Amino acid sequence: MKKVMCALRFVFRNGETWTVKREQIGDLWIKQVTTSFGRIGDGDFEEIHPCESLKIEILHEADHVNSNDINKGGLEAGMFARVTQFQDIEKMDILYRDSKNGEKRMDVEKDTIYFPYKALDTDGHDNAHQTAAVMNEKLYIVIDPIQTVKDIYGH
Repeated sequence: MKKVMCALRFVFRNGETWTVKREQIGDLWIKQVTTSFGRIGDGDFEEIHPCESLKIEILHEADHVNSNDINKGGLEAGMFARVTQFQDIEKMDILYRDSKNGEKRMDVEKDTIYFPYKALDTDGHDNAHQTAAVMNEKLYIVIDPIQTVKDIYGH
């Protein structure tokens, strides 16, 4: 059985989500994904997948809220405005659709990728490593400890 990526679901620090379909994604690079296993406090043991950095280009067709997402702020201003205003993407689910013998099954699996994080201020909601910009009706996001969206995509 081959897993086929069908969408990315961004999860913000406040629990809101934004799902971007595969066909709405241009450039994508997730650098150095590793596997860790552990728990925080009394929580369950979990397998997690931190990455070193992310860079992504999202086409203008994704600048809306899907009905399955819980984001309310994006309803008014659009998701591009929400992402450029707040630097609070915490993690991302890579959503898969199984494909066997040419048939597409709708059993969705996922891998959760955690991004590098450094608090921008004392409230801890914004990530100093996240930058974003809208250029030519596309949203560019970079989450990287060294490079910014300007370094990678210009402007």
